[in-house]
Amino acid sequence: NSPYRDRSIEENLELFENMRNGKYREGEKVLRAKIDMSHPNINMRDPVLYRILYIDHHRQGKKWCIFPMYDFAHPLQDAIEGITHSLCSLEYDNHRILYDWVVDNCETPHKPQQIEFGRLNITNTIMSKRYLRMLVEKGKVSGYDDPRMPTLVGLKRRGYTPEAIKNFILASGLSRINSTVESDMLEHFLREDLKLKSIRLMGVIEPLKVTITNYPEGQVEYLDAISNTENPELGNRKVAFSRHLYIDRNDFMLEKPDKHYKRLALGLEVRLFFAYFIKANEVRYDENGNISEVLCTYDPATRSGSGFNERKPNGTIQFVEASTARKVEYNLFEPLILDEESDNENFLERINPNSWIKKQGYLENAKEHFEELERFQLIREGYFVIDKDSKDDAIVMNRIVSLKSSVK
Repeated sequence: NSPYRDRSIEENLELFENMRNGKYREGEKVLRAKIDMSHPNINMRDPVLYRILYIDHHRQGKKWCIFPMYDFAHPLQDAIEGITHSLCSLEYDNHRILYDWVVDNCETPHKPQQIEFGRLNITNTIMSKRYLRMLVEKGKVSGYDDPRMPTLVGLKRRGYTPEAIKNFILASGLSRINSTVESDMLEHFLREDLKLKSIRLMGVIEPLKVTITNYPEGQVEYLDAISNTENPELGNRKVAFSRHLYIDRNDFMLEKPDKHYKRLALGLEVRLFFAYFIKANEVRYDENGNISEVLCTYDPATRSGSGFNERKPNGTIQFVEASTARKVEYNLFEPLILDEESDNENFLERINPNSWIKKQGYLENAKEHFEELERFQLIREGYFVIDKDSKDDAIVMNRIVSLKSSVK
């Protein structure tokens, strides 16, 4: 036992008041609960309730220099706020007896109950609040709402929906055993939630210029497009088409590599979504030897919806009409951590340098103004959300999730 364990109530109150008034140095005095030094649970052996800290409080400033320990503040705050069930991770299992002791021995208006559950970890994801704070303080992320962060504000900015998160948690189940699930499981519930809610637009992330050489210069026509083929209730829209277009660079190759390749190549014909067949005839190069333009011809008889069936194209690709296209900064994300050992001390050495990639591309001019957190599916690219930094003349979109899992 401590030699000070049998001090009188009056003397303890005086010492505690002196602590409150700043008469002692940090570590010189603490306030302990008088419980049982022989208790088999070490947390009940006269635990510390208050200690001295000369720091600025985020709300009270320097008003207080004594701070309660978590095991004391936790049950009292729950009781004062009327919490009925306090859910904690498994490491607090042997603290429950102290939680109950504090509630029973203090004049509290409510009697909350602590319940422990197993921790749910997600692969390639940092879940520890301490490590998340370290990421922010060391400037590894832009803040707690960084779209790569698993915080609620981070998930919201990334475009995750409450329904998807809820369904993921329900499917994972509640257990008293710590478990780890694949991040792909959460992505699955995102796709399931978004696929019938999202208007499907055309956007190119790696733009490649296409010129339709037999289409009139200066003419723009508007074609009918279905906003979501799986949900007709989302209606239709008009898509622009002209002589000058952008396609995604990944949708073109000089030669067809194999029979499974279903995109554009020299001498091949593809259908443009909601538009016409086009055939690649020639390419132009920039000063660095990269393909800068594809010269194509189109067949006006193959207009979408015309019933044309005389020949089959080598696949269907998306496009954006150049004169009406909206410039977009696309934010593409990968896991913040390079491997699955996400919660050990050297995690800062394993930050993925490609976890946030910015691309300058184009989007079809579907509407004048895009609202923050408005979600869309970009055909063949994935689901995207309008970022908080987006403006009408500088649209910013975050990729929520790709259309298919990247897990092999």
